Amino acid sequence: MKRSLALVLCVVLALSVLLVGCESKPATLKFGFGVYTGTPAATDATADKDGSGKLDITFAAITVNADGKIVACDLDTASNSIAFTADGKAVAATEFKTKYEQGNDYNMVTYGGAAKEWYEQADAFETVVAGKTLEEVTALVGEDKKGNSDVIAAGCTIMINEFVAAIEKAYVAAADSNVTAEDTLKVTAYTEATGTDATADKDGSNKVATTVFGAAVDANGKVVAAASDCVELAFTFDTKGASTLDTTKAVLSKKEQGADYGMVAYGGAAKEWFEQAAAFDAACVGKTATEIAGLVAEDGKGVADLQTAGCTIYVTGFVKAASKI
Repeated sequence: MKRSLALVLCVVLALSVLLVGCESKPATLKFGFGVYTGTPAATDATADKDGSGKLDITFAAITVNADGKIVACDLDTASNSIAFTADGKAVAATEFKTKYEQGNDYNMVTYGGAAKEWYEQADAFETVVAGKTLEEVTALVGEDKKGNSDVIAAGCTIMINEFVAAIEKAYVAAADSNVTAEDTLKVTAYTEATGTDATADKDGSNKVATTVFGAAVDANGKVVAAASDCVELAFTFDTKGASTLDTTKAVLSKKEQGADYGMVAYGGAAKEWFEQAAAFDAACVGKTATEIAGLVAEDGKGVADLQTAGCTIYVTGFVKAASKI
């Protein structure tokens, strides 16, 4: 009897081990990050009002399943404005915040008469996108660049064409990853501006650089997949405060410029910007926000391990954006 009981226990134990070994793991998803840059706008300065420049940058992170459907989406817009005076001096910029970071202070409800704030409408749009193919997402845009009835009913009444454009770029860039549906998508941005006054020999400039970061983060706050990019534009002007920026020229992100960015050809670098950004992204995987913050050295470049990995450029913007996750 004891032998029979022992045999039964062994069988049960063996089956338990087998079942544990056969437990299905969450399916992995493709991860993509896309950046859409709008058309820049600029106005001349007058005696009564400073000149200005504005650029909107919309960025989205998505996950895509084996059926080509978007599982999750996170997006934001950096709407950056700068100024310059009628005598050609750059006006120092204040702190830059994305539309999502501004929260209720974006004031669509208070001053625009909207039912919901921008961040709430963006959240609503993200819920509509989930479960759709790219073709179905592009079909959400109406003739007035706002959403169709489904999007409006969900609580998103703002223009969505730039949301969709960023998602489309993220979809095209989506690649195999270790991300699962249990992970959380996050997008962040860090913007800084540097200004120089106009002279008789050279236009002034108020240059804005926005570094954007998209990531999938696990339950422990560690990055599972990451992608970085940067959009840089110099708003130029003369000594009389007239804008000299060609606003008809498309603005491409540094990653979109690829080898044309010219770090290898003209800067003597070993790797192009997009390759160095990829090295930074790889270094973020497995790290928390606090650990990412430690990737920058005192000189603004990466720590030794990061430089060895192939990222030898200044990484302050990368780190300040990525450590917001």
